[in-house]
Amino acid sequence: MKPRKNTKRVPSFRKLLKTSKIKLDNKLKNKQLKQQSTAKKYRKEQRKLRQAVKDVVSKTPLPLEDKKKRPAQKQEEEEEDALPLDMMDEDDLKLMEELSQKASFITRDISSDEPVHAKKRKNENVIERYEKMPRRMQTEPEKELIHLLPIKDKRGIIPQTMEKPVVKVEDEEEEGVEGAAEEMETAQAPAEPLPVLSAEELLIYRKKKLQEKKVHIAALASAVLSDPESNMKKLKELRAMLMEQDPNVAVTVRKLVMISLMELFKDITPSYKIRPLTEREKNTKVKKETQKLREFEEGLVSQYKFYLENLEQTVKDWKQRKLKKSNVVSLKAYKGLAEIAVKCLCELLVALPHFNFHNNIIVLIVPLMNDPSKQISEMCSDAVKTLFKQDKLGFASLGVVKVISGLVKSQNYDVRPEVLMSLLHLRIKEVEVKKDAEDIAPKKKFMSYKEKRKNLSRMQRKWKKAEEKLERELLEAEASESTEKKLKLHTETLNIVFLTYFRILKKAQKSPLLPAVLEGLAKFAHLINLEFFDDLLLVLHSLIASGALSHRESLHCILSAFHILSGQGDVLNIDPLKFYTHLYKTLFMLHAGATNEDVAIVLQCLDAMLIKRRKQVSQQRALAFIKRLSSLALHVLPNSSVGILAINRSLMHTFPKSDLLLDNESQGSGLYLPELDEPEYCNAQNTALWELHALKRHYHPIVQKFASHLLAGAPGEGSEALAHEFSRRSPAELFESYSMKGMTFNPRVPSVPPRKKGKSLSGESFLSEDLNKLVKVHLAESAIQNTVDFAEHLKALPMS
Repeated sequence: MKPRKNTKRVPSFRKLLKTSKIKLDNKLKNKQLKQQSTAKKYRKEQRKLRQAVKDVVSKTPLPLEDKKKRPAQKQEEEEEDALPLDMMDEDDLKLMEELSQKASFITRDISSDEPVHAKKRKNENVIERYEKMPRRMQTEPEKELIHLLPIKDKRGIIPQTMEKPVVKVEDEEEEGVEGAAEEMETAQAPAEPLPVLSAEELLIYRKKKLQEKKVHIAALASAVLSDPESNMKKLKELRAMLMEQDPNVAVTVRKLVMISLMELFKDITPSYKIRPLTEREKNTKVKKETQKLREFEEGLVSQYKFYLENLEQTVKDWKQRKLKKSNVVSLKAYKGLAEIAVKCLCELLVALPHFNFHNNIIVLIVPLMNDPSKQISEMCSDAVKTLFKQDKLGFASLGVVKVISGLVKSQNYDVRPEVLMSLLHLRIKEVEVKKDAEDIAPKKKFMSYKEKRKNLSRMQRKWKKAEEKLERELLEAEASESTEKKLKLHTETLNIVFLTYFRILKKAQKSPLLPAVLEGLAKFAHLINLEFFDDLLLVLHSLIASGALSHRESLHCILSAFHILSGQGDVLNIDPLKFYTHLYKTLFMLHAGATNEDVAIVLQCLDAMLIKRRKQVSQQRALAFIKRLSSLALHVLPNSSVGILAINRSLMHTFPKSDLLLDNESQGSGLYLPELDEPEYCNAQNTALWELHALKRHYHPIVQKFASHLLAGAPGEGSEALAHEFSRRSPAELFESYSMKGMTFNPRVPSVPPRKKGKSLSGESFLSEDLNKLVKVHLAESAIQNTVDFAEHLKALPMS
């Protein structure tokens, strides 16, 4: 007989995998169910065991004698206690009758031990009650049990317990009682007066205390720096030391804590702004790391807020001359505290422009720029200038400019000029905007076609092409977006700046803020809209014509006007002849004294008026300015002379026909009129630059080089050509390089060579023979005459 063929199909590998997975899942579920049932049983047994222990502990002992007595016994006692009425006094009878009329007396069982009312428990016989309570023999205290892990066997789970070791505390209690008794005795005894310390001992004590505080501050700060997320409590403890109450070290400790916290916040603060969490985010479950980070950020923001509030309160207390009730810090010491607080605020303003509460710091710092205290005002002004220089995008600058504009308007334009001078440090220039945009969106180098052909397959080249196209679009979008955002912020900032400037020009022309306004207009004039050009030029000319401006202010007016005309004003057909005339007329107001620093502004004006507008300047005007500037170089300081000769060199290159001033022959009719204030009509072509020969013998070597160079016709090559270090630098840079602010010459001027013995020169050696004879004749005639009496006219007066 043939064996029966197995018709059952062999399961596939995929099916085997599927069934094995289901079996594994079932096994896992069974295991989990068993573990849950075992845990339930264990919890139930533990609950029963705890309940049994509670029942044993809560049971109270019953008295030996039952309070309720039998009725027969009660009756017998009443009969024994009753007294015949004839044995009672009349007063007692009356009292019993009065008590019998009261319901409580009738209803109450006199023999019962229960009180009538809860309030009458005080009158209860305590001794009898205590006697009726059962006595207990002194036994060992009940041993407390510790529950251990149970044991499981065939019968089930067996709970395990262990006796807790008992510590004898009798001796400790006795010692505690004795110590308490001693404390009571010392408290009742009169307190001994504290010893009076001498000045030296007080200084030693203060030094020791201060050292302890410094060590404590350093320990807390180092702990926070090592692990900020785990040591928020130590940061809070350090901030609490801002309220130090020890009058010996309070001021110093508070200053140290302020600076320490400032440095800590600069180090541990993240590079982004922390926003508050929404309710939905708070209720969402997150990872432990995320939760820890959230707690750290929340704690950091709260501690930073409290710190800023404390600094603000310190400054306010000093401004209001307000003392605290505790009088820990004197009124004089508050100034030092306020200065440190302002310094911390300035540091945070510059270091953390991206972090929370930055606008609050701006609102605190900007009004302090107008503070009467020069130190605080300069500190705040320097911080704002630094912020303007560092701010590339413009968010922080916009916030500061808004507050400055509001401050100037609220104070009715009566603020320090430094407040508006700080606006000159704003980074609002077209070149810088383009440069920043390029920095934000740098051009990415893509693979060339040869590199792709060499290193990639056909499919990879196809994908790479699509990827590079997408990246180019993203980079363009990012760059355009950042540029638009920056231009928008800068435009809004400039609008506020010009609004402030125009308000002062319109309403406060005699204000001390006018120089700062004119200087600001000179810097930002090329960014003003064309609509305001005509009105602004009229206002500037009227200010110059009024004569109320100082020399420096009038120079700023001229510079502003030509900055306006050099930018978008090129399209305007305006001849600013009045501004040329005014500058030509006021050049000789410069000298080697206080106005020497104004030469820098004059150099900027000449560059804008003559070199940048060369096509609108006539030859007569250029020659007149070259001649007058050469004369001016004779009576100013060496750095000014170098700057003026450098601008003359640029003018001679810009106007080639000006070399006729190096020739003695006159050109055309007329004589040179140096006293005339009109540069077009002074006939400068008929004079020569004889001043260069005097400057060639100047005591400063750089002035000598420039004078010799100009006398040779300002060549670009040859022996008389200037070195690259001079020819490539602008006149303004040369003026600053050779400045004499440090009261020293740069370079050092060689000293006069010592005279040789026996060859001293007399005064006669410098004179010609004819002139020497004439001088001798006049001296002889004066010797023959009588001595001149200078008091002769006084002697002729009649004596009173």
